[in-house]
Amino acid sequence: MSQSTTTGLPSRRLAWEVLQAVAAGAYADVALERALRDRPLQGPDRGLATELAYGAIRQRRRLDGWLDRVGRVPAQKQPPKLRWLLHVGLYQLFWMERVPDSAAVNTCVELAKTHGLARLAPVVNGMLRAALRARDQGESPSCSGDAAVQLAFEHSLPDWLAELLLQWRDQEGATAVAAACNQVPPLDLRVNRLRATPAGVAEALAEAGHATAPIPGCPDGLTLLGSSGDLRRWPGYDDGHWCVQDRAAQWVSPLLAAQPGERILDACAAPGGKATHLAELLGGDAEIWAVDRSPGRLKRVAANASRLGVDCLQALAADATDLLRERPHWSGYFQRILIDAPCSGLGTLARHPDARWRVSPASIEELLPLQQALLDGLLPLLAPHGRLVYATCTIHPAENGDQIAAFLERHPQMTLVQEQQRWPDDPQGGDGFYAAILQRQS
Repeated sequence: MSQSTTTGLPSRRLAWEVLQAVAAGAYADVALERALRDRPLQGPDRGLATELAYGAIRQRRRLDGWLDRVGRVPAQKQPPKLRWLLHVGLYQLFWMERVPDSAAVNTCVELAKTHGLARLAPVVNGMLRAALRARDQGESPSCSGDAAVQLAFEHSLPDWLAELLLQWRDQEGATAVAAACNQVPPLDLRVNRLRATPAGVAEALAEAGHATAPIPGCPDGLTLLGSSGDLRRWPGYDDGHWCVQDRAAQWVSPLLAAQPGERILDACAAPGGKATHLAELLGGDAEIWAVDRSPGRLKRVAANASRLGVDCLQALAADATDLLRERPHWSGYFQRILIDAPCSGLGTLARHPDARWRVSPASIEELLPLQQALLDGLLPLLAPHGRLVYATCTIHPAENGDQIAAFLERHPQMTLVQEQQRWPDDPQGGDGFYAAILQRQS
């Protein structure tokens, strides 16, 4: 085995394993984290594995298009293990200019030989080289169909989502959203004002070789300008000076306009980003309850609060749709309630590339009753003149504006103060999200 063939082999093997795990039902971020925990990679190797895994998941449809073009068997009928290995190779050939073609081909052939596909190693070699020849001759996969099918194929999305984008936006806007779903998202940090300042954190990170820049509209936000790595090794992490939080999520907690000394409920709190942000905004002077139905996920809330030095936060494992029955004394108890509702996540496809293949129209329909139950079930806990913020990380109107319009019809004592829908292609960046600010009159 030559040195050029072995270089980067662990990264490619790890990415291949992540693709297989996601195809079997795992979430991409969980699968990647587990794989890196089992076989730690550092520096460029870690970056290569992450880019390969997430990139190949994003571009699954285009990669299948190449397999359909150069293979004798359609992509959907290829042995799964072979299909995902070919995706690892093809992604390098067509989306990673800095990787030599020979390294992309040879490492995949070597992985086939040494990890259960020895009989198919010639197939791997032949298909990748056939794709190279087609590329060099100016050929590429194509598909026939209407505007939605073309948009879906070009940007590696499911047809149903492309159809919806064209309903919600014009052709130019739909294309912009589709393209944004395939961008590598920036890594944003939220500085913990209880323990640090943005300037201090930026200086400490710069000394360690990590350049940052302020985030417009996020007073405590910094965005990373270079590549990342294992952030837990960075200056200030162990001391709770900062946490990772997308700028869109940083915009949500301030919408509550919470005041010192108030009682605040974060009804779907795990992993605790918005609850700890509220505590930081209020200088720790508040009674904040972080509720989540998953005790396991609540452990992450407690761990994050402890690292950040937040001691005004209390965690409760409970069904937020039925809190009043469990805690009747909470009737009208909270001046502020945040419902960061479970949703389809269609605003976060850049950050969670596997969601496009996991979510379906049927799964979205199943979420709507839960969102309604959260709104209706938590309203009795809101004090007179209290403020409720309903937020999602989706761009689907049925989960957002339509849900709030129906809620207001059912509950005339509530008024809509403000609502905003941000799209993944908005110039300020960040995930797509929706937020509605609601006020109780009496």
